[in-house]
Amino acid sequence: MSAAAPAPAPSASREQYEDTLRRLSHASVHRSFDPFKDIPWDHPDFEVDPTDERWVLPAGIDPLGGHPWYKSLPLEKQIAIGLWRQANVMKVGLQFENILIRGIMQYVFKADNGSEEFRYLTHEATEECHHTQMFQQGVNRIGADVPGMPGWMRRLSPVLPLAAGRFPVAFFIGVLAGEEPIDHTQKQVLRNSDSLPPVLSRIMEIHVAEEARHISFAHTYVARNAPRLSRGDKYVVSLLFPVIMRVLCDAILKPTKEFRETFDIPDEVVRELYWDSPESQRFLSDLFGDVRMLAEDSGLMNPAARRVWKALKIDGRPSRYRGEPPVAFRD
Repeated sequence: MSAAAPAPAPSASREQYEDTLRRLSHASVHRSFDPFKDIPWDHPDFEVDPTDERWVLPAGIDPLGGHPWYKSLPLEKQIAIGLWRQANVMKVGLQFENILIRGIMQYVFKADNGSEEFRYLTHEATEECHHTQMFQQGVNRIGADVPGMPGWMRRLSPVLPLAAGRFPVAFFIGVLAGEEPIDHTQKQVLRNSDSLPPVLSRIMEIHVAEEARHISFAHTYVARNAPRLSRGDKYVVSLLFPVIMRVLCDAILKPTKEFRETFDIPDEVVRELYWDSPESQRFLSDLFGDVRMLAEDSGLMNPAARRVWKALKIDGRPSRYRGEPPVAFRD
């Protein structure tokens, strides 16, 4: 797994910032993956077996996996839901990364010659292209015709990358909002699941390894540039920060209308899981410990912003360090 470069403090010099970018670029060159070389798609162990119990959603990690309604279903339906769920998360991931790639290209279009940002971000775009290939191949192997993002977000997707040129701090906060929930969930699955289907395990391992760099850059960028915003812009971004986090989290993790209709999931189950029950609220809060730390460190947490974080049910203690396991937050 790639080690993430530490984000410099907001007062870091340009030399320190560019040194971080050089280290990230070096890691992208020397510790990268190709989904068609590093995943043995044609190996028998990597076939998707629709009767494999390892596709059952894990309780305590996926909110749906621990719900009595889900656990009461026949095993074959639990597996079918698990397959659809994992396929749709991958589809959302590749759609989000498609938006990210287009935003990166928008951002670096005016980069100066010799720009360290240009070099690193084009490495990141290359890796994200590989991730879209990897996720789509995973979806194809599962065979579920999943839609991915909610319809409203798919319709907005052509304009979202434009924010990278005009509002780059907000754009890279959006990057974190798309990357953190998937990364957090995949890490929890890898940490706590003794037995995963090999194809799912390998996809998650590669994604988590390379996302460490992408998340590191987004943290670094926001930590360096948010303090440089004007007072008015900083205030607006501080209020948008939790809104972006919650909206994109729901787009990634909440079951889509198609999912609910396909498997006849009761509305009350969806309401309880996303996010009314104490367990699901704790899960939701745990997702954002790292970005709450970033908001604190970059001057984007103020009394008004704290009220928004709380109203959206994603408040809580900030992480002490990036990647701190969520169990550390529980009393």
